[in-house]
Amino acid sequence: MAEALAAESTQRCEGCGSELAPRLLTCPSCRKLVHGARLKQLAADAQAASVRGAPAEALVLWREALELLPPGTGQHAQVTARVTALSQEVDARGLSVPIAEAERKRSGMPKVLAGMGAVGLTLWKFKFVLALLLGKGKLLLLGLTQASTLFSMLLALGVYWTAWGWRFALGLVACIYVHEMGHVASLRRFGMKASAPMFIPGLGAFVRLKQSPVDGREDARVGLAGPIWGSAAAVVVLVAALVTEWKALGAIAHAAAWLNLFNLLPLWSLDGGRGFRALARKQRWVAAAVLGATWFLTGENLFLLIGLAAVFQASMASAPEEGDARTLVEYSALVVGLGALGWAANHWTGATAAL
Repeated sequence: MAEALAAESTQRCEGCGSELAPRLLTCPSCRKLVHGARLKQLAADAQAASVRGAPAEALVLWREALELLPPGTGQHAQVTARVTALSQEVDARGLSVPIAEAERKRSGMPKVLAGMGAVGLTLWKFKFVLALLLGKGKLLLLGLTQASTLFSMLLALGVYWTAWGWRFALGLVACIYVHEMGHVASLRRFGMKASAPMFIPGLGAFVRLKQSPVDGREDARVGLAGPIWGSAAAVVVLVAALVTEWKALGAIAHAAAWLNLFNLLPLWSLDGGRGFRALARKQRWVAAAVLGATWFLTGENLFLLIGLAAVFQASMASAPEEGDARTLVEYSALVVGLGALGWAANHWTGATAAL
């Protein structure tokens, strides 16, 4: 029976009939594409989706096709170009600039904000980020149906519970989860496959990408989506603290703000590092200046650490010639917003404790 199963799983070239090793993309004998039939079907379906005016659907299909093409080939380059163009279109139809008049009317964005370009779009985005979280309730619940996410979350909850009590542990884990689901939502929007969120007690959580972003802009969108969602969760907790006067909620909001801020460190694979890869050198200096000003105003030394890393990235690391303006605006807004949020939560908690 084992031999029969092995025979069934053996793959042969459609052109010359040669037996193919697993994961080969081209036949070593005749150089024919192994997945030629599948690629033709994906291309036809993607083109049909584009004709229907469904760029997000077409983007998913072309990404799948990209995985079946050998890197370095002309076909791979052509499909990469299609993926990049569709990714930019999906981005533009969301909250990127320039925004079409029809899109502005459909979203209800005031004309004054639309005229402000990237700044106006970011303000609009942060204004409605809480509504976005509510609208994405199904996505948040969907993540909890994944066994790996749920079990690792419970493990992290138990560790934090032992250290700080169940209230703080529950709130912190919930905020981390919302942060990770921000990444998931952005990945889904760009048609990229990824693993479910996995919690690592003491280190937070992560989502492992199964497909790579096509450029720095796309990588930055996915990277900064986590802190944006996480910041919104921290705002919700702080508002709840102000309404209920429950000091523990203020502590959770402060911790959530600090964790999201730490993720803005522009190094390695942290969210800030992914954002900085889309910034030109001058834009990195602007981000460093924003970090320095926020450190001066808040006195939070974490801003100094992030600022020093930003200075290194601006002066020493390689940078693209043309950066992404929206990434700079989002990164700067996160820095200022998290600084204000952390300061408010910390001072409110201290004032409540004094009472």
